[in-house]
Amino acid sequence: MTQHKNWLLFKVYLFAGTFTFSGGMAMLPVIERELCVKHQLIERQTLYEYTTLSQTFPGVIALTNACFIGKKINGTSGMLAAGFGAILPAFVLMSAATGLYQSLPQQGVILSILAAIRAASAAFLFSAAYSLARYNLRDVTTILLAVGCFLLTLFNLVSAPLLIIAAGVVGILTTLFKTGAKS
Repeated sequence: MTQHKNWLLFKVYLFAGTFTFSGGMAMLPVIERELCVKHQLIERQTLYEYTTLSQTFPGVIALTNACFIGKKINGTSGMLAAGFGAILPAFVLMSAATGLYQSLPQQGVILSILAAIRAASAAFLFSAAYSLARYNLRDVTTILLAVGCFLLTLFNLVSAPLLIIAAGVVGILTTLFKTGAKS
């Protein structure tokens, strides 16, 4: 069973990394369908908690997510299997793209293909953002915090690391306030 889980984790992240563009967040619907719905290896809420956490750590979101989820499902071997599955497509595709990019014409059909891929990538990102919002924005505080961070980011007023620290402080203050109100 352990090897089966590792193989499954590897395949899910390999497939998601190969056929979704725009990075870790775009993979989320594929990972959710396979691991939560089809194989029932992890609860949706846990998947979204780890996905949210993955975004706060430095580095590649897809790899961080794969490591968290793989470790949760099958320990260290699951983490390695999912992590390798997550990075293999990017390594192979980027190696090929780097070699071929200069030789491809930057007009006509190729330009249209790239524009279409960018449009599809935006749809994947919106889908992932919607899924994360559904599971993480559960009260007025988190909704206001999300809207505030979105606006500050949209207008480039505050950097992402500062927003993450500020959100953590808001979380601490909210907990202290709730604890103090119960006393």
